[in-house]
Amino acid sequence: MMLAELSGNIHVAAAAFGAAIGVGMIGKSASEAVGRNPGAATKILVQAILSTAFAEGIVFFAIYLANATYKQ
Repeated sequence: MMLAELSGNIHVAAAAFGAAIGVGMIGKSASEAVGRNPGAATKILVQAILSTAFAEGIVFFAIYLANATYKQ
């Protein structure tokens, strides 16, 4: 049982780490894109916010799966 709890925590941590890296890359790319084309800032912002929400949604799935595993 201890191994299952540890592995559940590891996959949640990996998902959070991956989401954090993804959000950082989205922000970097969005700021570069606005720097190159300031007129498209609104469209770039909308796409960046959507992409960030999808990247962070992965963490919620990982947390849900971890909780579903422990309920068994």
